[in-house]
Order: sequence, then C-alpha cells, then structure tokens
Amino acid sequence: MHTLYSKVEFAVGFALLAVISGLVFVAAVMRFLGSPIIWSVDMAQLLFIWLCFIGATRAMRQKSHLGVDYLVRLFPYRARLRVETLLTLLFIAFLLTLAVVGYDLTMLNWERVFGDSGLSYAWVTIAVPVGAVLLSLTLSFNLVEAWRSSDRLVYTRTTDSEGTDALPPAGMN
Repeated sequence: MHTLYSKVEFAVGFALLAVISGLVFVAAVMRFLGSPIIWSVDMAQLLFIWLCFIGATRAMRQKSHLGVDYLVRLFPYRARLRVETLLTLLFIAFLLTLAVVGYDLTMLNWERVFGDSGLSYAWVTIAVPVGAVLLSLTLSFNLVEAWRSSDRLVYTRTTDSEGTDALPPAGMN
C-alpha cells in the first residue's frame, strides 16, 4: 500500500509539473503570436498550489525537508525521539487547525470565480485543507514508524542517500 501510494503521489506530481510547464510554454508562444490564452496564468497558479502540497507531503514522507538539528543531534536517541514527537504533535495540531479553517474558507469562496478561468475559487482554497490533512497523515505515519523502530526518527533520516548511517557516531549519542 505504501509503495502504491508513493507511485501515485509521484505520478500526480509529475503530471502536474508537466501540465504546468506545457501550459506556461504554450501560453508564452501564443502571447508572442498575438493570441494570448487568458486563463493560462490562473490555471498554472491553481495547479501549482496543488503541486506544492503534494510535493511537501512527499518530502515529509521521505524526510527530505530541511531542518536545523544542531542542538538535538547532541541528545541521546530516546531524547531526540521525544523532542521530535512533541514537535510532531504540535505540528499536527497546527495542520488540523489549518485544515478546519481552510475548509471554512473554501466554503466561503465556492461562488467566487477564479480569475478568467471560470472555475470556482474553492478549487484553489481546498488545496490548503487537503494538503494539511495529507501532511498530518504523513507525520502520523512517520511518528508511529519511529516509535515502532529502535533506530528511526520522525524527521531525521537514519541513513543517507548511500545507505550509510546518518545519525552521529555512537559516542555522540
């Protein structure tokens, strides 16, 4: 299931990026030829917000977001796990609040028209609650995985891209 989700997530992100790139290219060519596509910028922005949240979710699942862990790297493994757990619970609470407020905003914008596209502005604003829920689920999965394991953390990769240990040496743990 996890690999299927990862493949679907990658395919959707790839498709969104391809459509955005193609749309911007065609819009630029058409504008140069004197027949601009009026709705192209609006559609590119709509797709880009969805791409941002899908990419953020993928990066969170792969633990690829940037982080400053200078001080917590000095903590033993269990202390680091507790700090990351506390941060994760705070982050999930924030994301769920964002999802509720984003849903309310979506309902307020249902009848508003998005630029020249003719689409409802709700298609833009619904990306925020959907993205917040996806990020919350990903963080929850990472948290459960970290507590079930004896060497994984919520945000920190335990191996680098070459498969070697990314945690500090045992003497520093």
